[in-house]
Amino acid sequence: MPVSAPFALMVVVITGIGLATQALINAALGRSLGSPIAAAAVSFGVGLVVLIGLTLVVSGPQTFAKLGVTPGWQLLGGLLGAFYVSAVLWGVSTLGVLSTMAALILGQMVAALLLDGNGLFGLPVQALTPQRIAAAGLVAARLVLSRI
Repeated sequence: MPVSAPFALMVVVITGIGLATQALINAALGRSLGSPIAAAAVSFGVGLVVLIGLTLVVSGPQTFAKLGVTPGWQLLGGLLGAFYVSAVLWGVSTLGVLSTMAALILGQMVAALLLDGNGLFGLPVQALTPQRIAAAGLVAARLVLSRI
């Protein structure tokens, strides 16, 4: 069943709200534990348990058997996820939630421009237009404004 663009945008905006909230919760956990790395590990551990349970219910255990034939580079997402959670934990404690999220979004937009513009990982090429560059520039301006 096709999903409408407005619905997809709404889901992603709600997810963004969740990311900002997650950053704050994980930073608090890091303070409680006295270690942002331990907090990231606990956060990933809880997520791992939930996702394994959902996978078993929705797709069954045979899904995990496919890991043996999965290209190794596809597992780097977990490494990047660990880096993300750890960096955001540190960033929130140092910069606050707004500046951390602005910096995070700027980094995502720069990467997205490069990924889209080059059609990397099988994506269709998206033109690098002045409007798309300006969108990233506005996020950069938002980051600067959040630190003034």
